[in-house]
Amino acid sequence: MSDNKNNIEKELLSYLPEKDDLIGNLVSSMEYSLTAGGKRVRPMLVTEFAKLCGGSEEAAMPFACAIEMIHTYSLIHDDLPCMDNDDLRRGKPTNHKVYGEACALLAGSGLLTLAFETASSEKAVRLNGAEKCLAAVKVLAEAAGAEGMLGGQIIDLESEGKKVTADHLRIMDAKKTGALIIASAKLGCISAGATEQQMQAAVTYAENIGVAFQIIDDILDVTSSTEELGKPVGSDSENDKSTYAALLGIEECRRISRKLTEKAVDALKIFENGTEILEKFAYYLLNREN
Repeated sequence: MSDNKNNIEKELLSYLPEKDDLIGNLVSSMEYSLTAGGKRVRPMLVTEFAKLCGGSEEAAMPFACAIEMIHTYSLIHDDLPCMDNDDLRRGKPTNHKVYGEACALLAGSGLLTLAFETASSEKAVRLNGAEKCLAAVKVLAEAAGAEGMLGGQIIDLESEGKKVTADHLRIMDAKKTGALIIASAKLGCISAGATEQQMQAAVTYAENIGVAFQIIDDILDVTSSTEELGKPVGSDSENDKSTYAALLGIEECRRISRKLTEKAVDALKIFENGTEILEKFAYYLLNREN
């Protein structure tokens, strides 16, 4: 996992535009958030499912970088004063605190558009073929758009200060968090030319770890510290947001997360071998402390 993460981070930098006197500040702002660390959950899923389905990490890497660019753009925008207005992300000042609100807005937009450029780049086409790149771009667009992550974000914003049901949260999180995680698994399968059965198994795995991931996030917002998380804790309560932890309680949330993780791992049984990393990854996400 560590080697994979290092490979992803090196590859990410290779797609950034050259800095010059005119756009250098924008590129620096994009680079600041793109290289700020993180678990690299989404690109990890892309490369691991590609390898599991008979493909290669090299071919899947442009798609892995594209999904991470979209995720990073979403974090930049999520932290803006018009959204969550956070000052800290991954233990560092948020992008708008360093580069200003206008530049941060453009940096996020720059990473979003760079994602599609990367997924359809000459390198991506050479390694995967044009048809797979077209399929990848479609998956990215659907996951990032109004039916996916953006839809989840507006539901989240409009739910502040309201008491909502667990079903409401499930729909919101399936879009806001789950859509990109499912897209990551799909992208790995697309790169490898996976069978329909393999694709469905990957989606089932991703759906379950996606919900578990969000529930653990809700728990950590209550039980962790700013130092451990690298971002402010208690922000959900401060912003008057309903969460799984508030609705169901910590212990019930842990029970549900374990069950979801077990379902995710069980979905991998259709593969004869090579699932060890994805199995361990699911439990790593379940037991994480940040």
